[in-house]
Amino acid sequence: MEQEAHDESVLKSIRRLAEEEHRLYSHEALTDADRARLATINVELDQCWDLLRQRQALRAAGRDPGEAHVRPPETVEGYEQ
Repeated sequence: MEQEAHDESVLKSIRRLAEEEHRLYSHEALTDADRARLATINVELDQCWDLLRQRQALRAAGRDPGEAHVRPPETVEGYEQ
């Protein structure tokens, strides 16, 4: 149960970041601060999704999802989509 709670916490962060991203994109004109925040949000979202995928993969392999960790931006931003 605790493991699912951690997944839910990551999903909650994803939802919060996505809502902020949508709110910023709804502005008529983006400021430099908006663009900087959007860049940060994109990295944070990539890190959250990566963490969630790590946890799911560890769980599927019969290992402890708690072994997953947030990877640095240079790692998650280097993934091919």
